[in-house]
Amino acid sequence: MTQKITGFSKLTKAAKIDWLAQTYFQDQQQAVALLKRYWNADSKLQQLHDEFIENTISNFYLPLGVAPNFDINGKTYSIPMAIEESSVVAAASKAAKFWGERGGFKATVLGTTKVGQVHFTYTGTYERLQEFFKDTLFRFHKEAAPLTRNMEKRGGGIKAISLVNKSDQLPHYYQLHCEFDTQDAMGANFINSCLEQFAKTLKNAFEADRRFKDAESLEIIMSILSNYVPNCLVRAEVNCPVDALTEKGIEGQEFAEKFVQAIAIATVEPYRAVTHNKGIMNGIDAVILATGNDFRAVEAGVHAYAARDGQYRSLTTAEIKEGEFNFAIEIPLALGTVGGLTKLHPLVKWSMELLGNPSAQELMQLVAVAGLAQNFAAVKSLTTTGIQQGHMKMHLMNILNQMDASASEKQKTVHHFKTATVTHAAVVDFITTLRH
Repeated sequence: MTQKITGFSKLTKAAKIDWLAQTYFQDQQQAVALLKRYWNADSKLQQLHDEFIENTISNFYLPLGVAPNFDINGKTYSIPMAIEESSVVAAASKAAKFWGERGGFKATVLGTTKVGQVHFTYTGTYERLQEFFKDTLFRFHKEAAPLTRNMEKRGGGIKAISLVNKSDQLPHYYQLHCEFDTQDAMGANFINSCLEQFAKTLKNAFEADRRFKDAESLEIIMSILSNYVPNCLVRAEVNCPVDALTEKGIEGQEFAEKFVQAIAIATVEPYRAVTHNKGIMNGIDAVILATGNDFRAVEAGVHAYAARDGQYRSLTTAEIKEGEFNFAIEIPLALGTVGGLTKLHPLVKWSMELLGNPSAQELMQLVAVAGLAQNFAAVKSLTTTGIQQGHMKMHLMNILNQMDASASEKQKTVHHFKTATVTHAAVVDFITTLRH
């Protein structure tokens, strides 16, 4: 049985690694060497990475790729994408080229409202609580003023605070539902600080209010932002005459009708919708990672939005109207371009400069376009050649690397599979034949 350890976090990095190697690995020297192999040669840069999280022992690299030639709102971008999955960057690039020849992408921010809540219980009458809330509302703003002053100078701050009664769903449960505008910051720390101040104001005002009887109690449960931001919304779209979709022997009308049907299936069938939206998130997450934003928060909020009417559905829509093909996405995205990793991680700063140092709203548009492009490429493949043909050719290099193929073997294999169907077994057989 593996031994447990106390005080692990207090050990030096070298001591942590030694303990892990001695406890879990047969070849201790190799285990240590592998971790050190991924350290950055620049000690200052490595220290920066070490301090991003706790108990750091090495770096875990993801490839950073670029999808060029994205025409968005009349401006051309090269979009950075950090992801480990083959074919994602290639698919985005193909979609960018396809729509660049047909008018490009259009994107619009529909809202920038972010949300946080103070959750509490209250045992008295709702009517008395409502009256108390109306009388106390000004204090929430006043007592949070030291926290909101700088954000207000930038045009953001608290947008609204409302009292919500949830006691019919959970006994005695109420909340302060709070809306914020955090401008170019993602705003998590700002929102959570405001919420904790609201909680103090609420509790102090309640205890000082003589309208409440001894039998009535108010207890703060927690104060936290929400990653569900249905009013921090962006729309991206493409459209062109149906005839302009004609390509490689496939008539535009036939392609458009089949494409629209595929989106309709993902709208009514949750099993399909999950995989459909996962493909969208391939593009979205890759850009979010490259720009130092929180892809887990975005994932949670986007998937909740996909199920906002009670059933999980496609995030994209498609239609043919008066001879015009229209394809669009609307998604909630709470992103930031200042603070956090955006100013610390050198490659994040590089990615931001590549994009022209966008505002948070511009970044929302770019990310939404990446998701739409990814979905277009996937559905286009599914309804024409099939998804595996392109994906497996992109995956070919991964298979060759698994087999430790030499440069010569890779060259011969790639040439062979230009005309042959790529499968794992077929590649193994071909390499085996080459080696014999």
